[in-house]
Amino acid sequence: MVFKRLLGSLGVGGPTVDTVLDPGAVLPGGALTGQVHLEGGGADFTIEQISLDLVARVEAEHDGGEAEGTVSFGRFSVGGGFRLAAGERRSVPFSVTLPWETPVTELYGQNLGIVLGVRTELAVAAARDKGDLDPLAVRPLPAQEAVLEAFGRLGFGFRSADLEYGHIPGTGQQLPFYQEIELTPSPQYAHAVNEIEVTFLAGPAGLEVVLEADKRGGLFTGGHDSVMRFTVAHHDVAQRDWDAEVDSWVRRLVEHRPAHGSYSPGAYGHDGHHAGHHGHEGHHGHGSGPGTGTAIAAGAAGLAVGVAGGLVAAEIVDEVGDFFEGDDEDGGDEG
Repeated sequence: MVFKRLLGSLGVGGPTVDTVLDPGAVLPGGALTGQVHLEGGGADFTIEQISLDLVARVEAEHDGGEAEGTVSFGRFSVGGGFRLAAGERRSVPFSVTLPWETPVTELYGQNLGIVLGVRTELAVAAARDKGDLDPLAVRPLPAQEAVLEAFGRLGFGFRSADLEYGHIPGTGQQLPFYQEIELTPSPQYAHAVNEIEVTFLAGPAGLEVVLEADKRGGLFTGGHDSVMRFTVAHHDVAQRDWDAEVDSWVRRLVEHRPAHGSYSPGAYGHDGHHAGHHGHEGHHGHGSGPGTGTAIAAGAAGLAVGVAGGLVAAEIVDEVGDFFEGDDEDGGDEG
């Protein structure tokens, strides 16, 4: 999807900008490449700066309930300081590194309902204009994919995914929001939990994997949330028995009782996990249902394990087009 816009702040005759991302999904922490195509207008202009802004559609809790807004999570200067003649065409190639915690938007090519974009902004003759907005596709890191595949093989299903504004206490979280992937329980654990939420906080060495279970109440006990955290190193993904490891995580999560635990962030040993307990700061709360654009269609809940042996997304209510087509010059950086 490519959008070409006239620089409205300069009026008719201003230059146009058309950013084209190289095809294919990118990895968190990987290189995002492409070109910014400029075309001169009816007069010469000085292009002072070309900036790329990474934006995400994020949910936030407030006293009145929930709201959605656009949050910036990375900004890069990729060019500028040249004169663009009237009618001149010029292309500016770029390569920028995505944050490690960039959310995953797809799994096996299936859209998860997460909305990310790359906004191009020009600074021309002391005026600024958000001239172009393009969707950003991100595929999981090998460690993230291995964990999700194991959940799928163990009988868990994809329910929804969203981005929550706020910080998970005690973690090394860098971005102002985090991604939650909500899973339906496998038959083995359906009696104990309503759903399990998975959050990945990636870094150069590995992942923090935060698991939260919405536990069912018993005859004499009420339901409650159980949260544990584990770490996974990038370097030994291929050497681990992920089915056994993820199953052990789930068993520990289900058996876990609310208590104050200890946690050592940032350690990525071969054992791969440290446990702790926390509550998500600004969490949306269970039972409220998935946010707009993240729910799967009615009747598609409880996904079967796909041919690849992992989780696959069914028909998803996808509002990516609405997000981009509805964007305007004043539409960035809420939340």
